[in-house]
Amino acid sequence: MAKTILIVDDSASVRQVVKIALTGAGYDVIEGVDGKDALSKLTGQKVHLIISDVNMPNMDGITFVKEVKQLAAYKFTPVIMLTTESQEGKKQEGQAAGAKAWVVKPFQPAQMLAAVSKLILP
Repeated sequence: MAKTILIVDDSASVRQVVKIALTGAGYDVIEGVDGKDALSKLTGQKVHLIISDVNMPNMDGITFVKEVKQLAAYKFTPVIMLTTESQEGKKQEGQAAGAKAWVVKPFQPAQMLAAVSKLILP
């Protein structure tokens, strides 16, 4: 059975690149356009991994991760932050919120898939 990954990014082109890489590797993909939209898509179904941007309108990625970690069904879902932010402070903020990995854009799909396969829940 395919594993499900939630992609959260306000850029449609980034979501598309990530989706193509993931579906090509055999994953199912759910898309969210920002943190609020993504939270509304987390309705109790099994999500094996979340990939989220940091800078988004309505709800940024760090706030989104904090909110996800409050939900019992997703408390242990691993999160990869996919972002243009490379500052140490932001990374620490992300880790404190519960992000397990930090991939900086522009990224190589292979690099992202390697992070995904390391973190994805069985």
